[in-house]
Amino acid sequence: MSAGVSVGSAGTSAGSDRGALRHVLSHLVTPLLMCIGMGLAYLGAFHAPEPHALRVDVVGSGASAQVLAQSLQDKGDGALSVRTVADRATAVDHLRTQQSFGAYLPGPSPELVVATASSDTSATVVQKVFTEVAAGQGSPLLVTDVAPTADGDPTGQGIFFLLVAVSIGSYASVAVIGGAGAVLALRVRAGLALGTSLAVSAIGAAFAGPVFGLVDQGLGGLWAMAWLYSAGILLIGVGLHTFLKRWTTLGVMLLFVMLNFTSSGGIFRPELQPGFFGSLHAFWNGAGFVEGVRSHVYFGGHALGGHVLVLVLWFVAGLAVVGLAGLAEAKRRRDAAERERMVAAARTSDAAPSAVSGAAEEEMEESVGV
Repeated sequence: MSAGVSVGSAGTSAGSDRGALRHVLSHLVTPLLMCIGMGLAYLGAFHAPEPHALRVDVVGSGASAQVLAQSLQDKGDGALSVRTVADRATAVDHLRTQQSFGAYLPGPSPELVVATASSDTSATVVQKVFTEVAAGQGSPLLVTDVAPTADGDPTGQGIFFLLVAVSIGSYASVAVIGGAGAVLALRVRAGLALGTSLAVSAIGAAFAGPVFGLVDQGLGGLWAMAWLYSAGILLIGVGLHTFLKRWTTLGVMLLFVMLNFTSSGGIFRPELQPGFFGSLHAFWNGAGFVEGVRSHVYFGGHALGGHVLVLVLWFVAGLAVVGLAGLAEAKRRRDAAERERMVAAARTSDAAPSAVSGAAEEEMEESVGV
């Protein structure tokens, strides 16, 4: 008997181990998909940046300016979009409204005007092109920056890394609220999401201002955009958890890391990226945050409304996803209550014949006794 018990215990243990192994392997699918997704997204977006239709101006209205612009356009084979403007003031206005990324003034002392706050990498590409042009004319190139970044952000990429910090704080909180808070009512989870977004955006504003000095003005507006951005992510994530469950982490990473960071324009603007990521830049929330902060801090609010609108629409999308999740959870509760009612009814109907049979037996016994 003891041998039989031992064999049975061993079989149970082996079955338990196989079940645990299958459970672990099924959960390993998520990090492996993350690995594939991150590799495809980051390497696809960043591994070989090349300009395409990068707008630059050549200052001058004479034949020499026209010839230079056309030769650069032809030589670039689509890499540059070269236009001539009448004077330096017009070229500077284009830079300060982000209509161009460089303006070249030919002459005995050639000058290149850039706005590094718009994109340091784009300015670097433009500078490389016109340094060669000036060298071909035998003259050194003077570079003037009409929109430099803050002292605390010399590369202009600090806003991108701020985006990363706020994003991680937001989507990581989704896992906590959706997992540990799954027993809470959806309205409570949504309230936690909004409260968490306030904390995350406050941390982001502290990083941008007093901690690292990424910006030297407009900190209040930066905080407001960080809150809109974070709240949108948290609401969408909390809502999606109702539908995706354990796949929520992969879903939010796809939306707010793989597609988001790569299309934000924080490292390379869309003019230096493949078309897919460049197209996302027009409406993805990370691009709305990065370009919104740039506009607010460095470009006098030019086109700020459009960038804020992108953030607002993602926030509204979050409210909509939470609303759909509320409807789905209410339906699940109704279905569960209906199943419980049916089970209870079935148990009652099963017990009724037994009760009737017992009463009949008692009646028969009484009649026999009489």
